[in-house]
Order: sequence, then C-alpha cells, then structure tokens
Amino acid sequence: MAETATLSSKFQISIPKAIRAAQHWEAGLTFAFIPKGTGVLLVPVPKREALQGLAKGANPDDHRDRTDRA
Repeated sequence: MAETATLSSKFQISIPKAIRAAQHWEAGLTFAFIPKGTGVLLVPVPKREALQGLAKGANPDDHRDRTDRA
C-alpha cells in the first residue's frame, strides 16, 4: 500500500508513521534529496560511526582510476 503526504504552505512534509516505523527512522535523522527523473529519492545520510570499517579488507592494489579507462 502506498503512503501519501501533502506539502504544507511552509514547504514541509510529514513522513507517514508506517514508513518511519518500517525504516526505523527517528527525529533528528539527516536526509539527502537526490533528483531522479520527475521525482526525488529521499535517502538517510549515515552517521560517520556507521561507516567505520566499511572498507575493511579492501585490496587497493586492484584499484582503477580515471586514467586507465577507455
């Protein structure tokens, strides 16, 4: 079931409770707005601590940069 919200006169939107609960979103969370066609993706920005160790075990020896692309 699709949830809807209305843009207020102050250009604010309340995220429906069902969506907040399903995504475990809480007050104070920061979001990025990413234009996509005629719409916008709303993506939570992770806290720095959540990114710690994300690249653990990555091998930089096999890294490609822009100079080796055809």
